Amino acid sequence: MELIKEDDGLEPVSPTGEYFNSKVMSVSILGILESEIPIDDSQATALIKDVFLPINPRFSSIMVMGKKGARKWKKVEVNVENHVHVPSFSFPKGSSSPSENDSFLKTYISQIAMQPFPQGQPLWEIHIIKCPTSEAQGTLIFKLHHALGDGYSLVGALLSCLQRADNPSLPITFPSVSNFSSANKDDRNIGLRKVVSRCFSPLVNTVKDFGWSVFKSTCIEDDLSPIRCGSESFQPFMVSTVTFSLDRIKEIKSRLRVTVNDVIMGTIFLATRMYMQRASTNSNLSTNSTALVLLNTRNLRDYKS
Repeated sequence: MELIKEDDGLEPVSPTGEYFNSKVMSVSILGILESEIPIDDSQATALIKDVFLPINPRFSSIMVMGKKGARKWKKVEVNVENHVHVPSFSFPKGSSSPSENDSFLKTYISQIAMQPFPQGQPLWEIHIIKCPTSEAQGTLIFKLHHALGDGYSLVGALLSCLQRADNPSLPITFPSVSNFSSANKDDRNIGLRKVVSRCFSPLVNTVKDFGWSVFKSTCIEDDLSPIRCGSESFQPFMVSTVTFSLDRIKEIKSRLRVTVNDVIMGTIFLATRMYMQRASTNSNLSTNSTALVLLNTRNLRDYKS
C-alpha cells in the first residue's frame, strides 16, 4: 500500500473499510447480471468512463496510508483496460454446449473470487462473459471490494447504470413497501404491556448479543470443521448456485410469520449444516460454529434511482 506524506483534503477510509481490506481479511462483492441477448463489449470502455466511474468517487480512488497511519482515499487516473476482462474458454473439442459453459463459468467465478485486488489501482473489476450458458446468452460479473461501500449502495450504483427496456428515459423503479400493512393495522389495538415488551426486548437482545460476541471473539474458539480449517491463509472454494421461487419464499414467510431475510438466512444455515455433515463424517449437530451476518439497518421502503 502506498505511503503518502501529505494527506490533507483526502477522504478518510471508514473503520469498516479498513477492516475489510487488511492482511487477514479481504471481502469482495460479486454482482452477476445475465443478458437475454449476446453482449456487445465494443462500447464497454466508453460506458465505464461516462456512466460507471462518475457514480462514486471511490471507483476512481485507491487506498493509501496517511502520515499518521490512517488510511485515506486518493483520487487517481483510471486505466479502464486494467479493470475489464473478457475471458475466452478453451475447449478440447472446439465448440461447447451451454451446459459445459455453466461448469466453466462456475469455475471462473470461483477463481476470480479468490484473487486479491492490486492495491495500486481502484478496487473493482468487470468481467464480460460472451459464452452462452443454460440461463443467459451473456453474463456480466461485477467484482467490487466491500471497502467501496455496503451492499445497498453498491447495488444502487449498478442499477443506476441500467435503463428501462420499455422507456430508457424513465428511471428504474421497483414496488415500494406500503406504509401500513394489515398486520400493522391490527397492532394499533395491542395493550400497553405488549408495547413495552416490544420496545424493551430489542434492547435486551442487543446487549445480550453484543456481550456474547465479545466473549465469543476473545475466549471461545470454534471447532475445526469443513468450513473452518484453522489456517489463517485463504483456502480454495467453489461457488455454487441454487434457484428458489420467490412465491415459495413468500409462502413460507407468511406461514411462519417472519421476514424474507429470516427465510433466506434459515435456508443458508440449513444448507451449510447439511454440507458440513456430508463433507465430514465427524461433523455433527454439536459442532460449535459461528456465522457472521452483515445486515442493512437502513429504514428503506422503496428504491430511488
